[in-house]
Amino acid sequence: MKKKLLGILLCAVMTGTLLAGCGNTEQESAPAESTEESGTQEAPAEEPAVEEEAPAASAGGGTIYILGPTPDHGWTAQAGVYAEQKAEEINNKGEYKGVYMSASSGEEQVDQVQTILANGDAVGVVFFALEDSAKAGQEALIAENIPFISFDRIIEGPDKYAILNASGDNWACGAGIAYWLQQKGLEPGATLVTLIGDNGTVCSRRQEGFEQFLRGELEYYDDATGETYKTTAVWTQEEIDALCADYKYVCNWSADGAYEYLEQKLADIVKAAKANNNKLFIYSMDDEMTFGVLNLLEANAVDDATKKDMEDMEVYISAIGGMQELYDVMSGNSSQSGTADQYFDDIMSVYFSPKMMTNVIGYMEDYLAGNWEYEVGEGKYEVVWIVDKNNVSEYEGFTGH
Repeated sequence: MKKKLLGILLCAVMTGTLLAGCGNTEQESAPAESTEESGTQEAPAEEPAVEEEAPAASAGGGTIYILGPTPDHGWTAQAGVYAEQKAEEINNKGEYKGVYMSASSGEEQVDQVQTILANGDAVGVVFFALEDSAKAGQEALIAENIPFISFDRIIEGPDKYAILNASGDNWACGAGIAYWLQQKGLEPGATLVTLIGDNGTVCSRRQEGFEQFLRGELEYYDDATGETYKTTAVWTQEEIDALCADYKYVCNWSADGAYEYLEQKLADIVKAAKANNNKLFIYSMDDEMTFGVLNLLEANAVDDATKKDMEDMEVYISAIGGMQELYDVMSGNSSQSGTADQYFDDIMSVYFSPKMMTNVIGYMEDYLAGNWEYEVGEGKYEVVWIVDKNNVSEYEGFTGH
């Protein structure tokens, strides 16, 4: 994936519940569609590991089950592709059988767990929960003493019994966004649009990192540059709450969700930004939703006055993911590059590789082989870095559409 050395994986203890602020406030939501939905700074508030023993590892034989998304589009699709490839690799090795089970909802994953239990051959499960409703499936694994790794969406409760909770460093993603936007002029009282994937731990941790950076509680380490950055000015929680209060929307990780929200709200947002230092900042928690903004601006759904005001003001859009399609926009190799250049002063994406899915399945193999150094309930987070027009030529993203 990355043309440079990607860096290392760092470990941290899982955090507790979502902090007060933007992430806690009521949010508008799109109709439910798909889900997503990563060096590491210190993970926020540490929580003692639960004193639980991991289930005994198998001596060989049996099946490693991998539960994840249907590979259809975006980040989750590519993670699903890597999971399928890794399952095939396990089968080729011959020691265990590898089975990838795709689903489109948390409820479907609960049903899949019942199938796994009925089969009676599971030696371990890698569980990429699509929704919090998959919690019952993880609880069923716990009841049967089947070791599992929780990946990406970490569900509170079962996370304390997982042999490992693995994901990208979502706090670092949020901190990287806050750092970059601050460099572009983000200050208290600015006009900010926040496009949220869903209300699960992925986005809540990204919001925590964003707020903690602004409060001066978290630094941003960029793995690409090897540099650590601090906020240029410490914000109060009241200033952060005010920044995030007006324009935020749960888009269900989709371009369509972002499109539908902004189709209704963009004119009002631009008017507010015009009256507020003539600057507009957009915080998209996923590359996929960023394309909703681009698609809207290319359609005939935005009035000419709003478009003209956007051209005349400073507009900065930040995202998270690593979609090659967005890299192509940045580098001028996309049919949408002209739209981006017309309306955005700058654009970036924090790289959050779906290939970590391959690594996580490998961790289960390590556990079954007895090569294990983690405590039950521990977390492991992959480093991230900023990709923008200045360095996009150095990276290769994943195909999201």
